[in-house]
Amino acid sequence: MRDVIRLAASTTLALAALSGAAGAQELDEVTFATNWLAQAEHGGYYQAIADGTYAEYGLDVTIRPGGPQSPGQQLLATGQVDFYMGGMGTINSVKEGIPTMAVAAIFQKDPQILIAHPDSPFETLADMTQASKLILGQATFFGGFYLWMKANYDGFRDEQYEPYTFNPAPFIADPMSVQQGYLTSEPYEIERQTGWAPKVFLLADYGYQPYSTTIEAQTAMVEENPDLVQRFVDASIIGWYNYLYGDNTAANELIKADNPEMTDGQLAYSLEKMKEYEILLSGEAIDQGIGCMIDARWTGFYDSMVEAGMYEPGIDISKAYTTQFVCKGVGTDLAVAAAE
Repeated sequence: MRDVIRLAASTTLALAALSGAAGAQELDEVTFATNWLAQAEHGGYYQAIADGTYAEYGLDVTIRPGGPQSPGQQLLATGQVDFYMGGMGTINSVKEGIPTMAVAAIFQKDPQILIAHPDSPFETLADMTQASKLILGQATFFGGFYLWMKANYDGFRDEQYEPYTFNPAPFIADPMSVQQGYLTSEPYEIERQTGWAPKVFLLADYGYQPYSTTIEAQTAMVEENPDLVQRFVDASIIGWYNYLYGDNTAANELIKADNPEMTDGQLAYSLEKMKEYEILLSGEAIDQGIGCMIDARWTGFYDSMVEAGMYEPGIDISKAYTTQFVCKGVGTDLAVAAAE
């Protein structure tokens, strides 16, 4: 992977040119809505504010943090924000006639996980068909990755379902239970409370392959102002390289200002896990840059979820995304590949 930062001469010259251009004109004001409270998983965007990358690209970016039941997609669809941190939900947008699309896929792997007790007999997803209960969110159970699990592993039963209320107590109390979580969150909190680290099963490593943490924009923005979209995507990508492998102190301070409950320990853990599990830099993104996405991945995920019953066939998913702004190697000169 990439673990050392270096600012190449080509990037220095490019940023200098952009900085000069930005200084000669007013910055374009942009509002970016995230899908949750400020955290390390949003670090690249905060980094691009903190180190001036957005300004160098002629942008004055305001981050609008999300939270439980955040209306980010509605804000984007109604033009109240310019960009939104989403997923592959733009497939549903196409179905519903909502003119939004993904323009970059920052996370190559969805950080959704299942966790089990360290002394449980579960070693694979297939083993979890024997779990006493599956503690999952309603959306996950009725219309998300659980449909994929049932389609790919015989033996899962709806009777195993127990609603997840973001309280780990039921999981902690039952050694044969399995709980959903986010790679960078629940394992840290459970170990903090109990002193033991749960087993972690990253669904992406078992074949569940949606892109995650996409950047979404209105279709009209893509068509009418592609330069603005390109600058926001490029600057965000560079912000992510610098957050992952550079000095992210100032970015973390901005995160904590927007989310006072965030701790340095949680930030450090999240960063470590994003790097360890290659959440941003895997697949095509290794050589073609953070944010890269390809047609085959979109088509493959859609087809697999049609089979699982999540989507109906016949949706024109080409309207759900565009690859015109990514896979150009932006930011790759900021990282030096580390020896294995």
